[in-house]
Amino acid sequence: MAAQMTPDEKYTLITRGLQEVLGGDQIKAILEANERPLKLYWGTAPTGRPHCGYFVPMVKLAEFLRADVEVTVLLADIHAFLDNLKAPIELVKHRVEFYSRVVRTMLESLGVSTEKLRFVTGSSYQLTPEYSMDTYRLAAHVTEHDAKKAGAEVVKQVDSALLSGLLYPGMQALDEEYLGCDAQFGGVDQRKIFTFAEKYMPTLGYKKRAHLMNPMVPGLAGGKMSSSDPNSKIDVLDDAKTVKKKIGAAFCAPGEVEGNGVLAFVKNVLFPVYALRSQSSGESQEGFYINRPEQYGGPISFRTYEALEEAYASQSLTPMDLKSGVTDEINKLLKPIQEFYVADKEWQEIAERAYPVEGGKAKKEKKKKDKGSRYPGGGAEMKVEQTEEEKKEVGGSVEEAMGQLKVGQQ
Repeated sequence: MAAQMTPDEKYTLITRGLQEVLGGDQIKAILEANERPLKLYWGTAPTGRPHCGYFVPMVKLAEFLRADVEVTVLLADIHAFLDNLKAPIELVKHRVEFYSRVVRTMLESLGVSTEKLRFVTGSSYQLTPEYSMDTYRLAAHVTEHDAKKAGAEVVKQVDSALLSGLLYPGMQALDEEYLGCDAQFGGVDQRKIFTFAEKYMPTLGYKKRAHLMNPMVPGLAGGKMSSSDPNSKIDVLDDAKTVKKKIGAAFCAPGEVEGNGVLAFVKNVLFPVYALRSQSSGESQEGFYINRPEQYGGPISFRTYEALEEAYASQSLTPMDLKSGVTDEINKLLKPIQEFYVADKEWQEIAERAYPVEGGKAKKEKKKKDKGSRYPGGGAEMKVEQTEEEKKEVGGSVEEAMGQLKVGQQ
């Protein structure tokens, strides 16, 4: 199918649904030359457990492949460690394995073949003398101000910035050269790192790459959906009961569209998935369906997101209706992934090593009181702090720490 597409059609598919594109002319030039496929990479740092928001980049990876793009998935293990110790070094290699399983299974659940995808672990090249020397060369050009600014939306911010967080943006910029890509894809929260790369890579004699940015899916309590905040997201391994509970507690004020994480999920995840399946099967999809009881108006479906938003804004569709439909659709999305997980004992063992629990029981989150909000989740501010135990887990020498990273390409 991709061979029959014109350069303009490929570009339209590659950029569809993105919030911003930097360097679009570079991409067009490669597509129009038609001498080789466009090369692109998407990276993810294996920190907290992956969530449903990952369906947004998964859909785009599927569209890139359909447009004959060579796609590399970077499992950024060292980045995970450098981001304010979000991932203790002892757990990073296990989380790399966990993320690899999740990404592959999510794509396969959407009907996307992973055969043409290249999976690379960051430490397979980031520990080489050449990469280390380039890191030092870059450090000789980058100011503290620019390093802080670049990581402001991505690296966890603390009162006294760690040197590790200042290295993070530069290493992500260098990844573009070492992965041999023409473009990097990521969330719009990566924009400052992308512009940082465009400014500083030429100082090392490396070319400026294009950057593609998808919108961020708001969390269930508003704000960014984060792998490190269990209250803001739905884990891909959450069971149906947990999904229903989380959606039920989500902020979802009647008639309010802005800041509505439940509605945003439908827009940024469900409808793109419907479109992907429609393209793959060649058949028109029914759209977003709500199995509403007859006493409340009966079942209803929406073929476009715009129609759904209009119904919600006019309050002809209630928060209860919306949450019911989203709960059912999320459980449908997660079912094949969870079936793979249940059938794969090795994956379960990896999960236990990647996200160990204390004394056999997970630590309970302290609930904050709802200070007067009329809607569930409306007044909650979610913040995850690193415990002293987690900080201690990272101890030891640099040699010991690096030795525990899984070096090698997957």
